[in-house]
Amino acid sequence: MVTLVPAPIGNLEDISFRSIEVLKVAQTIFCEDTRVTKKLLTLLKNRYNIEFSYEKIISFHQHNEYNILKTIDKDILKKQNVVYLSDAGMPCISDPGALLINYCIKESITYDVIPGANALLTAFCMSGFIETKFSFFGFLPKENKKRENMLLKSINNEYTTILYEAPHRLLKLLKEIVILDPNKTLFLAKELTKLHQQTFKNKASILYEQLKDTKIKGEWVVVIEPKEKIGIPIEVRDIEYLQIKPKEKAKLISKLTGRKIKDIYQELLDKI
Repeated sequence: MVTLVPAPIGNLEDISFRSIEVLKVAQTIFCEDTRVTKKLLTLLKNRYNIEFSYEKIISFHQHNEYNILKTIDKDILKKQNVVYLSDAGMPCISDPGALLINYCIKESITYDVIPGANALLTAFCMSGFIETKFSFFGFLPKENKKRENMLLKSINNEYTTILYEAPHRLLKLLKEIVILDPNKTLFLAKELTKLHQQTFKNKASILYEQLKDTKIKGEWVVVIEPKEKIGIPIEVRDIEYLQIKPKEKAKLISKLTGRKIKDIYQELLDKI
């Protein structure tokens, strides 16, 4: 059987009883970084006087997971107690795990996922944004065009948007948001559950000025307020049925979608 186990995101005491019991009987442990996992197991052993009986600990990450699953002996996954342990937080959330689960489904291998600590949900709950629907984009792409497109989606999203960001790119992200919408309210969470946990909530422009001269450390979660909904919700298709001039339709659809009036107007003319 394969069990996916979340690791604490900072505070060791966030490990669950279920996670410890599964780790105690694990025979093979897959993990992103064997050094990180061995350190975590040592801390758990010393803190809670636990003895672990695993025989193998195998590196399993985004660069080798395909190859490992191509060559692995299926009997190991079917007959042994196998654990995949993330470095921090939930597997499959900006971490490996999904490919392993798909493999288990395809090969009829019994598997389970234990719930646990998660940075995005913790930050979302701490943010105070009342829109309970949210989109999670993880880390933005590094390529300029892809990054720009994803950031525009984040800013114009009608739902709360959650991003992860590395310390050396946080100010870049804040500056990009300030250019697009300086009054957009953001919630920033640094090093959640750790000793130096900090949170900030303010307009993008104010946060950028507040942090631009500080030494940025730790991993960050960025929560972006949803785009303001004005008036009664209306769908694009509802506007298209209105008996008004194409130019007026284009203006309405532009306000709803943020697209250029000229492009929408041409599309409407093409349909006539």
